[in-house]
Amino acid sequence: MSHEGSVRIVEVKQFTFAEPPNELELEGGRRLGPITLAYETYGTLNADKSNAVLVVHALSGDAHAAGLHAEGDAKPGWWDNMIGPGKGFDTTKYFVICSNVIGGCQGSTGPSSINPATGKPYGVDFPVITIGDMVRAQRFLIEHLGIDKLLCVAGGSMGGMQTLEWITRFPEMVRSSIVIASTPVLNAMGIAFDSVGRHAIQADPAFKDGNYYDEEEQPDEGLAIARMLAHITYLSDQSMGKKFGRALRSTSKYRYDFNSEFSVETYLDYQGEQFVNRFDANSYLYITKAINYFDLPAKYGSLDNAMARVQGKTMVLSYSSDWLYPPYQSQQVVDALTRQRKDVTYCNIQSDYGHDAFLLEVDVMKKLISGFLENVVSPASKGTRPQPFTDSEADLGPPKTAAASIYEGHRVDYEMIVNLVAEGSRVLDIGCGDGELLEQLIHHKGVDAAGIELSQGNIVSCVRRGISVVQQDIDKGLTTLPDHSYDFVILSMTLQVIKKPDYVLQEMLRVGKKCIVSFPNFGFWKVRAKSLLLGRAPVTRNLPYAWWLSPNRHVLSIKDFREYCRERNFRIEREFPLNRRGLVWSAHIWPNMLADEAVFVITNS
Repeated sequence: MSHEGSVRIVEVKQFTFAEPPNELELEGGRRLGPITLAYETYGTLNADKSNAVLVVHALSGDAHAAGLHAEGDAKPGWWDNMIGPGKGFDTTKYFVICSNVIGGCQGSTGPSSINPATGKPYGVDFPVITIGDMVRAQRFLIEHLGIDKLLCVAGGSMGGMQTLEWITRFPEMVRSSIVIASTPVLNAMGIAFDSVGRHAIQADPAFKDGNYYDEEEQPDEGLAIARMLAHITYLSDQSMGKKFGRALRSTSKYRYDFNSEFSVETYLDYQGEQFVNRFDANSYLYITKAINYFDLPAKYGSLDNAMARVQGKTMVLSYSSDWLYPPYQSQQVVDALTRQRKDVTYCNIQSDYGHDAFLLEVDVMKKLISGFLENVVSPASKGTRPQPFTDSEADLGPPKTAAASIYEGHRVDYEMIVNLVAEGSRVLDIGCGDGELLEQLIHHKGVDAAGIELSQGNIVSCVRRGISVVQQDIDKGLTTLPDHSYDFVILSMTLQVIKKPDYVLQEMLRVGKKCIVSFPNFGFWKVRAKSLLLGRAPVTRNLPYAWWLSPNRHVLSIKDFREYCRERNFRIEREFPLNRRGLVWSAHIWPNMLADEAVFVITNS
């Protein structure tokens, strides 16, 4: 196999702690010790130990996240496509750690481990553990490695739960976090699926109340069924339809019996068979129960209280077709972080892969994760513009000098807006596009910047620029933001394309102390002339599309906006009619005729 971008051969290491009488007191009230954690590391820890990234795994994962254990191994680690040189977690820059959770069965202390009190496997005598217990054990490992503060904690699914636990339980130890396809509290449907899986295991005659380790027959059938059920939740209707449909596996006709004959059936059979070769049935019981108990709002009184504890930057990723941990659950985390005025970036990645997308959507995740980590290490600041992309980075996103999405070339309104924004102010750009304006504001004015954007591609660009951005439909308002939480709220060349401009403008004035609005002027003489003389829909610098391609929905002029502000009792503090060269010299005479765009500063009167 090719080793390009691979960490190549890695070894499993072990760390033991909580030796009696200093056992770890678990959240369930029992004590456990000694405890061994199996872990792997990739890359090199730098001299000041500031480049450590902790990757935490999902239910069926383990410490082997990347590389091979030996030449000729059939499969690399479970996140090999994201960990390695030049990958999302670039091991030429970062020291990546991954450990098997307590309760696991791949080298860490769990139900299959020997109970020192009996000399036999724990079985169901193993104490029930929680996500919190897993994270507390990981902290001992991190301290053992001499690391005071992690650059980042990242994980998907149950790994996302551990990440949330880290940033709320030990916020002082985490500079940043990446929460992927997860939830702050498992819902009833998730508990239900886990419950059925546990019942399948416990109903297997070979389970023998969890004491099967010395038996020839193992509860393989029950564990396989549990895995098959869980695997269905990892997929989506779209992905299953594309991959299998109603295709038959080894016959062209129905056999009219109860054997597996559809391709999807034989696929699930295979998944079940493979799983029993590497996983312990008791571990499945314990880990799913830990997932079921996870409830951050209950632990801290509310999700807002939990997120108030966060100290570092957070990026939250969800997937459009994930029905196990649907996007609204990630949105709850984002909303709570936003209400607490935390630095958060969010993207709901469009994917047909369902919950498994966090293992498969490599390209977009590489761009987002690499960009996010780069800007944790070297955040954008006043007077320091990010360096242009090198050739090797070209695939990570558009260049820093990319033109705006619908306007080619020079943005006169950007220059005006930069001049209007006060030094060091707190700024929100609604419909921020690729983040160019916010980047300019950071560079020239040292602002505390955040953006709201709908386009996935633009969010990637913002992250690469070091902009904190939340994916959101602005037509739904800014309800998660407190009143007057920003000094300036900006809406640049977006007013004409939103569905509910009146609602959005009122929300802007609620959230911002001052609002800056720029828009193309439909009263411009060229627009009038093309409509009057040619009888055609206008195409100009600021209205560059043919009518059948145009995103513009609202036709307004400078006069229209003035009248709107008068009717709503909004105060116009300043207005600037512009053309491609800048401020229109005759603005005091014919602004509505001679300006092809305008910038307004408005407040509540």
